[in-house]
Amino acid sequence: MNITRKKGPLYLQIKNVVKDRILHGIYQQGSHIPPEPQLEKEFNVSKMTVRNAIRELAEEGYVERKSGIGTVVLTNASISRLSKGKRFTELLVEEGQRLEKRLISTARELLEPGTELHRLLGSEAILIERLYVLNDRPYIHIRHYLNAAAWSEVEQEEGVPRFESLYDLLEEQGIVLDNFRDAFSVGMASAETASQLGVPAGIPLLVRLRRTYDNKGRLVEYSIGNYHTELQPYLVSYDT
Repeated sequence: MNITRKKGPLYLQIKNVVKDRILHGIYQQGSHIPPEPQLEKEFNVSKMTVRNAIRELAEEGYVERKSGIGTVVLTNASISRLSKGKRFTELLVEEGQRLEKRLISTARELLEPGTELHRLLGSEAILIERLYVLNDRPYIHIRHYLNAAAWSEVEQEEGVPRFESLYDLLEEQGIVLDNFRDAFSVGMASAETASQLGVPAGIPLLVRLRRTYDNKGRLVEYSIGNYHTELQPYLVSYDT
C-alpha cells in the first residue's frame, strides 16, 4: 500500500490503516497484527515509523506489545466518540465475523435539480462508492455523497485521497463530526447494486439512509446503503 507525506505523518497513516483493520475484524481480538518487518515492507517505511504507529495504537488501547510474542489486539470496539456510528460493524466483529471494505470509485457528481440530493447538498457532491464484503461475500453496496462545499474548505488539489475509514478521513480534513441520523426502508435492488452484491435485480433489500452532521449543524454526508440481509440481519444493541 502506497502512502505519502502529502497526507500527513506516515506513522499516523499506518496507525489509521491498522486500526481500521482491527475495527473490521481483519485482525481479531486476541490475535496478532503482522510483525513489524511485514508492515515495513507493506508500507515501504522504516522500522521507527512502524514502531511509532504501533505505539499510538497501544496508547489508544487497541493493542499491547508483548516481548518475544508480538503485538496482540486487545479490542475490536471503537474507542472514540464515533463509536455509536460504528456499532453495527463492531457487533459483527464481536461475533467473529470479518468485514472488508472495497473502494469502487470516487468522482465529483452533478446533482439533478428537484431531487432530494440536490435539495440537501446543492448542485454538486463528491460521490464515493464502496462495497463491504462479509466473510468473502458481498454484503453492503453503499454510495456516500459528500458535501462539496464543506470539502472545499480544505485544499484537495489531487481529489479525494486514499483512505480506510471515511469518517476518520473527514475529521483529518478538519471536519468535526457531531451526529448521525439513520432511516431504514425496503427497496428493490437496481441493476448496478444487484451486480455488485451478486443478487437478482429487483430483489428486496434493506436500505439505510444516513445523514451525517458536523458540529455546526451542517450536513456533510448523505449515504445510501443497500444490505443483503439474507447473509446477515442488521444488528442493533441497546445499553441498559
